[in-house]
Amino acid sequence: MAKAVTPSTPEFRAEAKFQRGSPQKAKLVLDLIKGKRIEAAINIVSFLNKRWSPVVEKVLRSAVQNAVYVSGEKGLDIDVDNLYVKTAIANEGPRMKRIRPAPMGRAFRYQRRISHIIVTVAEKKSAATVDGKSAAATASVTKPKAKKAAAKKPVAKKTTAK
Repeated sequence: MAKAVTPSTPEFRAEAKFQRGSPQKAKLVLDLIKGKRIEAAINIVSFLNKRWSPVVEKVLRSAVQNAVYVSGEKGLDIDVDNLYVKTAIANEGPRMKRIRPAPMGRAFRYQRRISHIIVTVAEKKSAATVDGKSAAATASVTKPKAKKAAAKKPVAKKTTAK
């Protein structure tokens, strides 16, 4: 039995490794641009008042340039206006261990966080046609999902204090 192979859209990614700063703070910026079109994402990041926004903007522009370059090399027909941010993640890199002087001759250890930023862009297919079929034809073929019944929580047993 042969499987139907659907043509996948190519993804283009860019990374910024070993960036000084915590991944938690980088995720605040990255969460704002996930799923957005490239033009909107660049506008959001360029006007955002966060320390991470210039780094994220640089990675985002690099991912777009990677898409242009790879599509030219491989002969793909990529429209830059249809690109969107598919994934944007911040992973933790190695931590730098440091020591801070403390009272009475002691020392406190602390860690400086380092992040790896990864942004992936892909081309969004137009809503009018998907695999040569119109969107209305594919919508009529799909079945509506049945609603799940809400599960009841078990009643907690009361224990007497002794």
